[in-house]
Amino acid sequence: MRSVAALVVLVLAGTTGCDDEQGEPEMTTPVTIAVTSPAFADGQPVPVRYTCDGDNVSPPLSWQNLPAGTRAVALVVDDPDAPRGTFVHWVLLDLPAGTTSLSEGAVPAGAVQANNSAGKAAYTGPCPPSGTHHYRFTVHALSEPTRLRDGAKLDQALQAIATSGIARGRLVGTYAR
Repeated sequence: MRSVAALVVLVLAGTTGCDDEQGEPEMTTPVTIAVTSPAFADGQPVPVRYTCDGDNVSPPLSWQNLPAGTRAVALVVDDPDAPRGTFVHWVLLDLPAGTTSLSEGAVPAGAVQANNSAGKAAYTGPCPPSGTHHYRFTVHALSEPTRLRDGAKLDQALQAIATSGIARGRLVGTYAR
């Protein structure tokens, strides 16, 4: 009986049990993509222009080292420091495989935006209630397009990325209010 109870504890410890956490599922894909921005360096503050206190437009990004077999690219911007669990600010899906950058405020032709944690199919810039938060800009190489439409549910989009992800890379910016 003790071993069954221990097994139950171990299984439950592996689940979050929190519906508020809508961040990326744990990814097992290799980290091989290098993600950068001319607007901020990794670990440095995101300029006000790209936040709710500024123009609330997405920052320019670029990436390299997409692996062979990449058929589409996805981007997830999230805040793991949000008070109620990870808050997803933006999900951009099905960028063409040859895409290696995003211009400021741009959604490339053919790409779709899934709903974010605020229920909007759009970029929602950093806007922490207090303190310094970390904003993860994660680029995913996908083995196939998700074929989801604009406004797809967040959980569907994140699951599609997890299912077809073959590599990823991340740039982290901070923002404090």
